[in-house]
Amino acid sequence: MSEPLSFDVCGIQKCMLNRHPWMYLDAAPEVIPMEKALCVKNFTYNEWFFPPHFDDDPNVPGFIQIECCLQAFLMTFLSSEKYSGLETADHTIDNAKLQRKIVPGDTLEIRAYLESFNRGVAKGRVESFVDGQGACSFDVVVAVVVELDRYKPRRESD
Repeated sequence: MSEPLSFDVCGIQKCMLNRHPWMYLDAAPEVIPMEKALCVKNFTYNEWFFPPHFDDDPNVPGFIQIECCLQAFLMTFLSSEKYSGLETADHTIDNAKLQRKIVPGDTLEIRAYLESFNRGVAKGRVESFVDGQGACSFDVVVAVVVELDRYKPRRESD
């Protein structure tokens, strides 16, 4: 088994293309490339989405929860030297469950598992928690664009 790697925000930015305001991970304290990633997102009221969602009861929109989890999944393979910094494309998210309201002050702990990676297509599972309680989970398929392109059928030139 490989030694786990650890990434701060700057390290995460070297792995993936997401930038402000669309990079949500604060840390990836335990990553085994091509296997799994443990990532963390700390929510504060200063996030751009809290004031409009909702003034009297601010909480994290579901699409933000899913995006945080998706970024943790990307770290399972973009943390490897071979795929670091490459463009990805979402293909499917299945069996999504939003199980709990997330509010300012909560810390989302995200566990992502890479189940297979073949011809540029990554398949896996993501589960997240706040204080040990399930928050968001889903199965996911993502493609590494340049890798997938290598396997596309080509027409022969006339």
